[in-house]
Amino acid sequence: MTTMQMQARSFLAGVGDLLLRRQTFIRRAQWAMIAAYVFLLVAPLLLPLPGRSDFIWNNLSRFVQFVFWGVWWPFVILGTALVGRFWCGLLCPEGALSEITSERGAGRAIPSWMKWSGWPAASFISTTIYGQLTSIYQYPKPAALLLGGSTLAAMIVGARYGKSKRVWCRFLCPVSGVFGLVSKIAPLHFSVDPEAWRRSDVGPAVNCAPLVPIKTMQGGSACHMCGRCSGHRGAIKLAWRKPAVDIVYGSGRIATRWETILIVPVLLGVVPAALHWSASGVFQSIRQWLAEFCVDAHWIWPLTLRLPWWILTNYPSVGDVMTLVDGLSLLLLITLGCVLSTVAFIVPLATSSLLLRRPLKVLHHLAQAMIPLAAASLFCGLLSLTITQLRSDGLVVPYIDNLRGALVASSGIWSVCLVFRITGIYGRSIGLRALATGLVGVPVALFCTAWATAFHT
Repeated sequence: MTTMQMQARSFLAGVGDLLLRRQTFIRRAQWAMIAAYVFLLVAPLLLPLPGRSDFIWNNLSRFVQFVFWGVWWPFVILGTALVGRFWCGLLCPEGALSEITSERGAGRAIPSWMKWSGWPAASFISTTIYGQLTSIYQYPKPAALLLGGSTLAAMIVGARYGKSKRVWCRFLCPVSGVFGLVSKIAPLHFSVDPEAWRRSDVGPAVNCAPLVPIKTMQGGSACHMCGRCSGHRGAIKLAWRKPAVDIVYGSGRIATRWETILIVPVLLGVVPAALHWSASGVFQSIRQWLAEFCVDAHWIWPLTLRLPWWILTNYPSVGDVMTLVDGLSLLLLITLGCVLSTVAFIVPLATSSLLLRRPLKVLHHLAQAMIPLAAASLFCGLLSLTITQLRSDGLVVPYIDNLRGALVASSGIWSVCLVFRITGIYGRSIGLRALATGLVGVPVALFCTAWATAFHT
């Protein structure tokens, strides 16, 4: 190990120890984030909807919209990919409020139904679809309802279950599963040295708020990187690791079917369809077909019935109303995206497992290789909101579409390379490994091409 590498390791370990020493400052920063979060949710509710002459720089509602959906969410995803789940442990207002209420709560045992491993996928799907049906990115009411409702639920769970814990974050948070997957490609993590742990004396217990068994922690997908365990028993420290090594050799080897579901049908299917439905020709075709069907059947009410804004978008004052046909068309489009992505990716992943003469469960490990592609897809999809908002105000970021296409393409290449590395664990034949990798590379190439086309439409 070179002197520079030793200095880098020492520096990172020092950063982790600094987080441990500055927990009071971190709590104050969390309260500041909570105040900003509440302001961003509530203030637009007291203002009229923006008009055509309102822009990000002269209208609070437009500014809040840009902060939430143009900056906050896409760059939290990017930050998680680059440095891990520091957002969750240090700044997330929802997680902080859940822990704060848990400190003063009833401290009840966590019920078994809450520990169901499918909650992260189910909650992410439901909130994503509901957000699109109510136009959460455009209007403050659905944003306040969905985000505020989630925060209220987090506080209620914190007040009832656990003691000084983040039970909501561990089991029920709609984006916890996504953050856990994306963090697997981050080059930073809190590493655990089992040998140092065994040699050390038992010291004061560490309160791991997200309920991670730190002694046996594998990878960093569940770790919120709050720094409270840094230096514990001389065995835990913030350290550098090769990006995606967790996918190939760490927790990726024990991946579950729910992680595969979250990666393939959801992040590679539901998310692209949900974020680009308004510009989709397929959506327009489905909508037209349903409209003609209703007219032929003399069902006029699906074309005219307006539901409350908290069910379907309903803002006639600005000419934005979704009918039942619109809502059903969106649901059908998202379902189609889910089915197509499942067939396109799961079939070659399963075939690759069989080529390697391994059980089909190996496909869950192979599916982990799609995390870089899924993360880039999510980030670039959310970045579309940023670009749309800026362009509507006359601000054009040069070459941004080409940069997004290049990011998705490079992530696709990375994912294919990870597939090849993972196949090396299960087989030695270069020919079989190359064939298995090539099978997965076909849907990856098609997916990247589809995104590149969407970026330029």
